[in-house]
Amino acid sequence: MNIFVDMDVRGTCLLFSGSAISTHCMHFIFFLMGFPMKRLFLLVLLFVSVSGFAATPQKVSFPSGEEQASALLYLPSGPGPHPAIVVIQEWWGVNDWIKEQASRFADQGFVALAVDLYRGQVATDSDMAHELSRGLPQDRGVRDLVAAVQFLSERSDVDPARIGAVGWCMGGGYAAQLAVAEPKLRAVAINYGALPTDKAALSRIHAAVLGNFGGLDRGIPPADVNAFAGSMKNLGKPVDVKIYPDAGHAFENPNNTQGYKPEDAKDAQQRIQHFFAQTLKP
Repeated sequence: MNIFVDMDVRGTCLLFSGSAISTHCMHFIFFLMGFPMKRLFLLVLLFVSVSGFAATPQKVSFPSGEEQASALLYLPSGPGPHPAIVVIQEWWGVNDWIKEQASRFADQGFVALAVDLYRGQVATDSDMAHELSRGLPQDRGVRDLVAAVQFLSERSDVDPARIGAVGWCMGGGYAAQLAVAEPKLRAVAINYGALPTDKAALSRIHAAVLGNFGGLDRGIPPADVNAFAGSMKNLGKPVDVKIYPDAGHAFENPNNTQGYKPEDAKDAQQRIQHFFAQTLKP
């Protein structure tokens, strides 16, 4: 993490770079205003040390077919081998919210890998997000995610028998596809993502499945969610889905100003945390 402290006539300005800690910086600035430099320096160190976020991520690359895929790698503290989670972006790309989710998983003791399916691009509005998501070849996206699982399984700090995946929106659909394509995957959390319906595809899923969906989601209606859960249960597959009756699509993301449901989002996050603790941790 890089920290720059600048004192001027307006008071104290803290600039944090290279970490999700920046989203919390402004809440702390006013407390620090007017402190002597020595005390300010000590408080900055304290703030950094007690932050709820993991260390600065590492940008990594790995082979995906004849191409190179890239991702941000977040490492937990303590000796490994650790369980690991592939974190799959929404249609926006690997933006700050996805980085915060990956960082949070590292704080919980997982090696977290946020895969960049857009090869470095991040959407700034819904039109661009639509273009990027439509332009992403589905087979390449799944191939990149399978390669991400392979990359994690070859790391000495990862237990290859305890790898999971999580995704939201477009990433939720890709998480389901990854579960079909990668038999080594142990657990997958699907958040309002498109669900496979073909029973032959469902039979190839060996991972435990958690699902969080909105009852008002017009793209993935409750009937589709219940049909998926019923098919999985008929095949003897472990599945736990929850439909939040007053929520629509993307209800977990606070950037969705019209559809964010704080209480439902909190419950969904707790379900995800408990699910991965039960399925991936010893």
